[in-house]
Amino acid sequence: MVLVIEVRQLTKRYGDTTAVDNLTFTVLPGRVTGFLGPNGAGKTTTLSMLVGLSAPTSGTAIIDGLPFAAHPRGLRYVGALLDARDVHGGRTAYDHLAALARSNRIGRNRVHQVLAEVGLADVAKRRVQNFSLGMKQRLGIAAALLGDPPVLLFDEPLNGLDPEGVKWVRGLFHRLAAEGRTVLVSSHLMSEMEHTATDLVVVGRGRLIAAETLAQFAARGTSPSVSVRTPDPSALTGALTEAGASVTQPADGSLSVSGMSASDIGDLAFAKSIPVHELTPRFASLEEAFMRVTGDSLEYRAGATR
Repeated sequence: MVLVIEVRQLTKRYGDTTAVDNLTFTVLPGRVTGFLGPNGAGKTTTLSMLVGLSAPTSGTAIIDGLPFAAHPRGLRYVGALLDARDVHGGRTAYDHLAALARSNRIGRNRVHQVLAEVGLADVAKRRVQNFSLGMKQRLGIAAALLGDPPVLLFDEPLNGLDPEGVKWVRGLFHRLAAEGRTVLVSSHLMSEMEHTATDLVVVGRGRLIAAETLAQFAARGTSPSVSVRTPDPSALTGALTEAGASVTQPADGSLSVSGMSASDIGDLAFAKSIPVHELTPRFASLEEAFMRVTGDSLEYRAGATR
């Protein structure tokens, strides 16, 4: 079963506040799509409308051509982690998942399977109120996986996880996408999205900023450059400048060269008999691109005065 997420002209207003504003994008199967935006951009509200927890003011948020509520036994179609802390603390991990399984006609064997998959089998009988945030995140992921759904939505799934947990989640998302599932992940951790996402949907103040591949979006950041180390920086700077490149010298003593590829720099240095000890291409980072593109959409800006 291959399902596509489609958001079309989606709008959500709370009184005079517009949380989501005429938002349109598509999430395809077989890929991990990162859902990015500053605080208050409307990401969580959009995910809530996708799973029927909030009704749109206008527009549609559908999965396989239908709203979530129209899918019988919803956990078999869509698994979602929206808030890992939104769990009855008096229940054990096993009881929490067993209740969800029963309501969706999922066998209890599957409860044991997902508890083992997320690393909680040994604490299945422990009450959730005694769980750390990282353990609650794992339980929320287990709930999302419970129905073996073709579509998965995760809102800030890395919060509270240790490095081993972050690495595990990254591998999980890659595996789910490789199985042909549709995976949408909201996160504020740019470094993790660089390692996890294939595509990006970027929003600001409820509006769409970009919907493209990660590589395309990252290219919106600073121009690619090459880090060069040489025992004769003055001679190489002169030669590069004469050839039309732009050269700056960072505090670490290297040269940062833009407007010329690493191979062309090496060829020029060889022709000029200038020794070179390092040629390292530097590409724009996702974080640089994100800050540049969303700068006008920040709702809260540190250091701002009124």
